Amino acid sequence: MNLFRNVVFVAAIAGLVAGVVLACMQAYATVPLILKAEVYEKAGGGHHHDHTAAPAATNDAMSTVAPAGNATSSAAPAGTDAMAPAEEDEGWAPADGFERFAFSVVANIVTGIGFALVLVAVSEFFGGVGNWRQGVFWGLAGFAVFTLAPGLGLQPELPAMPAADLLPRQIWWTATAAATAIGLGLIVFRRSLPLTILAVLLIVAPHVVGAPQPDSFETPIPEGLHHQFVVAVTVTNLVFWLVLGAIVGVVRRRFTGTATSMRDSFA
Repeated sequence: MNLFRNVVFVAAIAGLVAGVVLACMQAYATVPLILKAEVYEKAGGGHHHDHTAAPAATNDAMSTVAPAGNATSSAAPAGTDAMAPAEEDEGWAPADGFERFAFSVVANIVTGIGFALVLVAVSEFFGGVGNWRQGVFWGLAGFAVFTLAPGLGLQPELPAMPAADLLPRQIWWTATAAATAIGLGLIVFRRSLPLTILAVLLIVAPHVVGAPQPDSFETPIPEGLHHQFVVAVTVTNLVFWLVLGAIVGVVRRRFTGTATSMRDSFA
């Protein structure tokens, strides 16, 4: 078996487990908050977000995903439809209950496998994830890169919350994730003072520039509800990344029977 098949196998198992875990956590931690926000959205009338791009419980807590054009993306909802009439046809969306949960599970599994592929592929260039403990550290790095750093500028948003234009947010999110990843890599794997200083500058730079902000912050959503949502999204994503990293370490070690890099073992 070649390296590619090994990476895909490990990532598929880890992504499947982590995705299911995340979906279950969302069902109890974030989806109820989204449903509450939708009540305020309907009562507010003027503020409206597009719900057609994804199921409400699909990307609601995935601040690991770049801003997308839907109200439940944790990074940022679409700004282009923010002022659409409330009576506008929203198109198809999964029904509340099992159908909504099922779509959430599928979407989170796909997302989990995608991030697991990134984690496994990158880690192999640095010796691989030898055990679950190393996997936890890699998971923490993934959380910092894809959730924590972008979330400092683009907090997870509920329906009816204002947002800047989608493209600038996506650019800032991507640049922040890339700068954080490079910075952490320089600190951990290139231990020298000049590179550490450069790494810190890279990590801080996007936040000095600042994330794109909406023209107005007016929203019918109570501040307390939004705060609960931000905390819930952050915690669920932290658990997601810890589980993802740990499972990668366990499966990879069992699959290869060694802590050495798969690139060396199966070249």
